[in-house]
Amino acid sequence: MTDSRQHRRAPARNERGASSVEYGLIAVAVAALVTAVVFALGGVVQDLFSSSCAEIEAQASTAKSCTT
Repeated sequence: MTDSRQHRRAPARNERGASSVEYGLIAVAVAALVTAVVFALGGVVQDLFSSSCAEIEAQASTAKSCTT
């Protein structure tokens, strides 16, 4: 007598949408990472631009040229 488990097939799985779900999860993870980095470095970048802007304005108000 043969074992009935040998003749049974595993039920077919519908994994067609699994790839798109995985890609969606990757996209969400990347977006969350970008958001976290922007919030973490936002103040540093703002300070950098503010100090460079102040430096440019100071140089422009004294009217120094590069040749002197």
